[in-house]
Amino acid sequence: MNRKDNQLHISYSIIYLITSGKTTPQNFAENKNSILKLIKIAVQTKVSLVQIREKKLPARHAFELVSEAVKITKNSQTKLLVNDRADIAFAAEADGVHLTSTSLSAAVVRRNFSENFIIGVSAHTIEEAVEAKSQGADFITYSPVFYTPEKNQPKGLDELARVCEKLNPFPVIALGGINKNNFASVLENGARGFASIRFLNNAENLRNLVADQQR
Repeated sequence: MNRKDNQLHISYSIIYLITSGKTTPQNFAENKNSILKLIKIAVQTKVSLVQIREKKLPARHAFELVSEAVKITKNSQTKLLVNDRADIAFAAEADGVHLTSTSLSAAVVRRNFSENFIIGVSAHTIEEAVEAKSQGADFITYSPVFYTPEKNQPKGLDELARVCEKLNPFPVIALGGINKNNFASVLENGARGFASIRFLNNAENLRNLVADQQR
């Protein structure tokens, strides 16, 4: 991420918290509070990135959640991204968007948003990774590295290493089955950082892992 105002000035690995995606209009009030509490912990522990990935929410609820999250992350070291919806990220004054295979391309978003708007892209092949970089993305997540329920065959560390070497020094963040037992291995194979949904949505895990990384 090399854009002047949103650059992540860190000497340790990027830790990328992705919310669980379990929020619906029916449980919105309860889950919103839980997500905001987790984001407060992320800010306190100086997590690099947080992605609000609540794909089941209509735009109105998503905007409300992101707007309240922005109040927590503003003026902190933690950058807030929104899954897929660059429009909601912009309207709520979040730091950027994380694009999926069904989103607008990184090139389209880059042309229509400020140069400081962070763009992350999900990649599952080396070709997708290279394309995202060429289109102006700031980083990619590469997944699934390890076994993850309901996902495709894991890529493994060798494939992760090949992608990292191909794109170096462009930031590749490993995703998929990351936990306390294996996160070090993705860093050893060239990843700039790691992302997690299940593991990092536990507040205790989040605190412990970040403390270990920042010692």
